[in-house]
Amino acid sequence: MPASGATSNWRPALKHPDHVSSGKQTRVAFGLLHHSARPDLSRLYWALLWLVAAAFLEVLGPIAGKALIDEHLLPRHLDWPRMWLLLGAVLGTGWIATGLRYWQLVSLSGLAMRSVQRLREQVYGHMLRLPMAFFDRAITGQLVSRVTNDTEAVKSLYVQVLFVMLDSTIVLAGTVIAMAWLDWRMMLIVLALLPFVLGIVWLYQRWSAPAVTRARQLRSEINGQMAESISGMQVLQANNAETRFAERFGRTNVDHYTQRVAEIRANAWLLRPALDLLNVILLAAVIWMFGQREMSAAEVGVLYAFISYIARVIEPLIQITMQFSQLQQSVVAASRVAILLQEPLSPEHQAAAHITQTPTDAHAPAIAIDHLTFAYADNQPVLHDLSLDIPPGAFIGIVGHTGSGKSTLLSLLLRYYPVSTGSIRLHGEALATIPNDRFRNDVGLVPQEPFLLAASARENIDMGRGLPFAEIEAAAKAAHAHGFISALEHGYDTPLGEGGSRLSSGQKQLIAIARALAGKPRVLLLDEATSRIDSQTEQIVQTALHELRGQVTIIAIAHRLSTIREADRIIVLNHGRISESGPHDALMQIDGGLYQRLYLLQQLAA
Repeated sequence: MPASGATSNWRPALKHPDHVSSGKQTRVAFGLLHHSARPDLSRLYWALLWLVAAAFLEVLGPIAGKALIDEHLLPRHLDWPRMWLLLGAVLGTGWIATGLRYWQLVSLSGLAMRSVQRLREQVYGHMLRLPMAFFDRAITGQLVSRVTNDTEAVKSLYVQVLFVMLDSTIVLAGTVIAMAWLDWRMMLIVLALLPFVLGIVWLYQRWSAPAVTRARQLRSEINGQMAESISGMQVLQANNAETRFAERFGRTNVDHYTQRVAEIRANAWLLRPALDLLNVILLAAVIWMFGQREMSAAEVGVLYAFISYIARVIEPLIQITMQFSQLQQSVVAASRVAILLQEPLSPEHQAAAHITQTPTDAHAPAIAIDHLTFAYADNQPVLHDLSLDIPPGAFIGIVGHTGSGKSTLLSLLLRYYPVSTGSIRLHGEALATIPNDRFRNDVGLVPQEPFLLAASARENIDMGRGLPFAEIEAAAKAAHAHGFISALEHGYDTPLGEGGSRLSSGQKQLIAIARALAGKPRVLLLDEATSRIDSQTEQIVQTALHELRGQVTIIAIAHRLSTIREADRIIVLNHGRISESGPHDALMQIDGGLYQRLYLLQQLAA
């Protein structure tokens, strides 16, 4: 939900491919497959060539066996050198073909691993550039599932498609050509059964696709529920909700089990058993046809070759159809990954290549808001015609009741949402025209809930920017965090634990302030940074803000009005409009004013 509490009609963060046709899913999956494998296409072509060579060798085996039977065994023409040569050809072609397949399996598996590595990095990088509106609707567990489980499932798509199905198709084609060369009429009998195989594959897709798609979605929901429960375990147990959450998880798990059973039933009915039956029918048909003609010595060799080829026809078909279960899952997973990649990037990332830097106006306000109106949902504006100029180096406080639009205004200042009506300018430049890297360097944020990595204090302040230690230490001193960091057993290199578990709430917030200051921002935004800390830490934050006055433009959204009491100007929002504006003392002189009421209520509560 938007921070202001306003209702939003933004689309769901993650679309599901439940209602997408299996044909479209397959096209999307193979498009993703081709895109990820593009750097290795030359290796793929060489692998295809070697698989054709392996299929050719495998087809030669029965032909060599036919020659051995027809020319030597039946006429008892014991030409041992040639017989040993033909026998060696029967065995050698099979061994060499097996070796080539093993080599190509290793090669293509490496290709699959590299492609999945690129794909996972692409998905993660794309997710990092998505707008905040996307994450308003996203479920963490489902996102994690798409970046990890679904991309891993795509690996099976590479291995199964590029090796098993491709190899089986080549062997099948080569075998049919060899059978046609031996006896085209008998080959027609084999081809007559192929429509039945295609029918089995079509029926399997129709039967299993909904179950596979639903199972993948439910797996994401299971991950989402697990992540939600673990992150909220304290609240969950405090509200005695263990049983209710376990029942909800159990229902989802049962639904997942049901869909998996439906998929297994489709496998059991339509894959190996059905094709084994076709194998028996085909073998019986070939033997019956040979029984209807006069058998000569030459016909025995042809019969041997055809029986050998029948196994080479049926086994590739079995391999192809047996892979459809995994293929179906991989196609659904690839479709889900593709849907995530189709999510539009935030505007600053989309337009980054087209942004041209404009000269900064040295006399312009640090922030100029001009007739700003914004709505999450059409005809339901959260902010109404706001206009505000903030001079450089000023300390501005923004207050108001819940739902007044404070957090929405902050989100717009941070470019989390595009401005729909009106404009916001930073040092004379429209927000949308500022390159993203420069904008993020110029604007620092201290959130209400500090986000800390499971890393050292130094890494949490640096945040991957590669800052020298002197700048990290200076930022910590400016945030008044240097004292407690130095007191840790390893100083700045002390691991802080997951989410900063080794620190108090106030210490976490001081680390967050140090992180923001380390980037040397020109504008510092504080989103209720003192709402969850004790009074002593609040005084430390107030001291830090006082020391920064004149150096950095500070905009502080505050629930605790004592935090912004010394601000140069306090903006009071009421239902998305500026109702009062001025320093603390002036606002307290407004009898019955909103700020006066809020301040007196807090004094009474204290």
